[in-house]
Amino acid sequence: MSAPQTKHVYRDIHALRGGNPELGDLVLNDFHLVFRFPPGSQHSADQTDQGVKKQTKQAWFAFHIILQCALRVTPQSSGIPSSIRIQFRDFTFVCFNFKDDKQARDAFDFIRARTCRLGSVEKLLAFNYHPPPNSPERKIDGWNLYDARAEFRRQGISEKAADRGWRITNINTDYEFSPTYPSVLAVPSKVSDSTLKYGAAFRTRARIPTLTYLHPVNNCTITRSSQPFVGITLKRSIQDERLVGACFSASTGSLNDATSTGTSESPESSQVDLSAEGPSDPSLSETERMEGEASGGNAFYDEKTGKRLIYGAQQHNLIVDARPMINSMAMQAIGMGSENMEHYKFAKKIFLNIDNIHVMRDSLRAVINAIKDADISPLPPNRELLAKSKWLGHIAGILSGSAIIAKQVGIQHSNVLIHCSDGWDRTSQLSALSQLMLDPYYRTMDGFIVLVEKDWLSFGHMFQMRSGPLGHESWFTVDSDALAGTTVRPGESDGRSDAIENALASARRFFGGKSSDKDVSSDADEHSTADEVKQVSTPTAVATEEQNTKPKDISPVFHQFLDATYQLLRQHPTRFEFNERFLRRLLYHVYSCQYGTFLCNNERQRKKFQLAERTRSVWAYFLSRRQEFTNDQYDAGIDDHTKGRERLIFPNCKDVRWWHQVFNRTDEEMNGDLNASAATAERVAAYQSQTSSGLSEPPSGGNDSGSSLSEPVSRGPASPQPPSLPTSKSMLTGMESAHTALTPEARSPPSLGRSVSTSEVPGTLAALQDKITAFSIGTGVFSNVPGVASVTDGGSRRGQKSSDSLSGQEMKSMD
Repeated sequence: MSAPQTKHVYRDIHALRGGNPELGDLVLNDFHLVFRFPPGSQHSADQTDQGVKKQTKQAWFAFHIILQCALRVTPQSSGIPSSIRIQFRDFTFVCFNFKDDKQARDAFDFIRARTCRLGSVEKLLAFNYHPPPNSPERKIDGWNLYDARAEFRRQGISEKAADRGWRITNINTDYEFSPTYPSVLAVPSKVSDSTLKYGAAFRTRARIPTLTYLHPVNNCTITRSSQPFVGITLKRSIQDERLVGACFSASTGSLNDATSTGTSESPESSQVDLSAEGPSDPSLSETERMEGEASGGNAFYDEKTGKRLIYGAQQHNLIVDARPMINSMAMQAIGMGSENMEHYKFAKKIFLNIDNIHVMRDSLRAVINAIKDADISPLPPNRELLAKSKWLGHIAGILSGSAIIAKQVGIQHSNVLIHCSDGWDRTSQLSALSQLMLDPYYRTMDGFIVLVEKDWLSFGHMFQMRSGPLGHESWFTVDSDALAGTTVRPGESDGRSDAIENALASARRFFGGKSSDKDVSSDADEHSTADEVKQVSTPTAVATEEQNTKPKDISPVFHQFLDATYQLLRQHPTRFEFNERFLRRLLYHVYSCQYGTFLCNNERQRKKFQLAERTRSVWAYFLSRRQEFTNDQYDAGIDDHTKGRERLIFPNCKDVRWWHQVFNRTDEEMNGDLNASAATAERVAAYQSQTSSGLSEPPSGGNDSGSSLSEPVSRGPASPQPPSLPTSKSMLTGMESAHTALTPEARSPPSLGRSVSTSEVPGTLAALQDKITAFSIGTGVFSNVPGVASVTDGGSRRGQKSSDSLSGQEMKSMD
């Protein structure tokens, strides 16, 4: 990019990280906050004396990734420096201490203006970024890597190829048919565009059922859509029923066949294939058993007759509603809802109980609260708060639901239609993850790029709405009283009456209870009303309603997808071409606004702003550094008869761990309890296995690293649930889970209860902690203390030596 123009320079600023300060200069330019500081070691001083030039280190922080910024102003007579504490979306936490309170105010106002008062996406960094003249990045056009027609040709759908039951329609070429859908859609060959137009009126935002994946071996499909307009009167649409039926019958070549197959009685055992298994090795995990079944090692058996079931012979198609049933019922009360299966007898329906965007946002906020003092404190995260966040439970639930879909397509040879509310949040998660499990191509770097382009960008995940690149005034707070703990929004009165008003408001919320409306009546993945956000007066620029950031629309949906991908990568380290750092850097650039890839909400908007012509693509960044993001353990070979090299992979949802690298922490800090619990469970299982075999003595020498022999046995049952997971429902035990929906035996009526995120406890103690920033003492946070990588791109924050220096920090630099 062109050389940034320096706007403000503040000398002798202490930057705190991990409770240790570093003295340097704070530089503010158009798009970045830059902290410059000397190495500061005695060795460097000796080199300077000998005539060796001492190089200044720099840490770059993009304004667009600021999550929270708090100014605390103190009078100079108090002897306590004024400070600015910043939480970044890449989970970096830094505090800057100023000797002059006026400088602190000036810096705070400038940062706020460059973060949340831009007014238009065209003022973001992406429209001003240009790679260096000789950079390899300049030679790669990342915008043309994905071509929808080429991807469908790879799947076997082309006008020149044999008809596989699908065709490409031009009905949405101008985005008039469905503004949030891609221009290129694949639909059943037997369904006309006229039927599509009539059927569109039955789906929210005209997001009709359309193809996203065609299995290359068994010709089964994954289709996606939005929720139907069923309502309390149970409305129906003949055109929609015909379209869904055609989606499920395209692989067999006849709509009538699909309908007749669905209405006829099939073997009861075919309805329990997701959970009913034949003889298997009890020592194998669920993932290993499913992998063996996929390669032909085991078979499904009818529980009643004992006969072997042939894959595909008992095909049962599935409509997957990602929401909890009660949320679907709430949407039905306002005219939407879920399919009335009386009219879709060629399929069965399940609810996956994945919570909405509001619950996920609260969950991540709880995680941040557990690690938010990383700037002023060297202590590890609050593990109790981590467990209460239910974050790992949500990730496990998403993986479990995706595995159900992948097994239906890859093992059961059946078709699946996925939807949630509008079909661009949970639907994208489930669709992309299930394809990642099914197709080795998507586990390559190029294939993963295509997957993100197809199921996230092209199909209209609202990246701008969910990430809020233009910021919001409420993210900037002013603490007007150093000891009272009063938090004042910019533009509001800073009198002490605010503290009283805040206390009264808290009391009203406490006694009135926390409303669950947002979890029920507002389950839809759509934007909140404008009056949910209190705007601060006199902004420097006014954003359009389409671009405006609404805090209640922001949610870590794509973050969860990358986290779930990380879990698969961690459990199957040889099956992915890209490494963990690739996923971490991708998450960073979702928020950095350095590239235009994740700006705007859908394909139509990106073309409107001409992003391909005016900005750079993030894929050029990754592909020009391919070696840095390549997994050294990757094995590209595919052999369904060799364990570990199968085409299909499945998650072990009992082995979900914190993605500690993304939180700038060590594995021990984030996963210590989980690892110890798992190690204890292994020892208990081994002991029980040996005692059941007649061995009189327990195994010796089984003390795994990170666990204690004094661990109480009660924490290590044969199949333990990690400490952070018990509070969350499993996908397979929900009120209308996959198992209950596909099991013909009598079962109890589903419960309408559902999990919600825990309410936040008033942060009196946390507010008091915020006031002790200036008392933190020590040296070497950025250069001499282990954990320098916490401010750099890679590595853990503390507990291990990092070879990277802050000056080489790629996360904050513009290389």
